[in-house]
Amino acid sequence: MRITAKQTSEKTLTDVARAMDRKQPVTITYIKADGSTTVRTIETQDIRMTKAGAIILRAADRQSGELRTFRLDRIQAYTIHRGRYVVALPEAPVAAPVPSTPAALVAFEIARDERPATRRLAPAA
Repeated sequence: MRITAKQTSEKTLTDVARAMDRKQPVTITYIKADGSTTVRTIETQDIRMTKAGAIILRAADRQSGELRTFRLDRIQAYTIHRGRYVVALPEAPVAAPVPSTPAALVAFEIARDERPATRRLAPAA
């Protein structure tokens, strides 16, 4: 078990990203927004950064079988397992059609601006 207080957030992020690439589940000790602590085994699907600069993990929670969001700075400890992912996730939604008229393009851009603001981290070179 790795204690995040004893290492940099970059090390934690690197370990979680490596586990995601290898499709290895990670058990985390996590502080929820209400201050309570929970232990979850997750299967990380995506790593993003919010506009505010918080790094978030989008992961399948093995307990509920659903995709959840976890903030990296709220992970107190983690263990990377040797096994593989087992949670069956729904298929990705079909991509939206490309707008064909100026009015459709404007409507598409307005709808995109109203979505929750997150962006993907650039992969390491």
